[in-house]
Amino acid sequence: MPHPVIVPEDCVACGACVDACPCDVLELGDACAEVVNPENCIACGACLEACPTGAITEIVDD
Repeated sequence: MPHPVIVPEDCVACGACVDACPCDVLELGDACAEVVNPENCIACGACLEACPTGAITEIVDD
């Protein structure tokens, strides 16, 4: 199942990826974005494109 990979050290918790995701895969946690619904991911890349710091490095398929 595809899902984004987030590097917590690079995430500034701005919410851009959460807003960009059309499938509610991500939510903002206390310090960074978190993958909460990986089963909803369609690997569209919207979160990757929206992240201003490059904290989302890839979308992997487990």
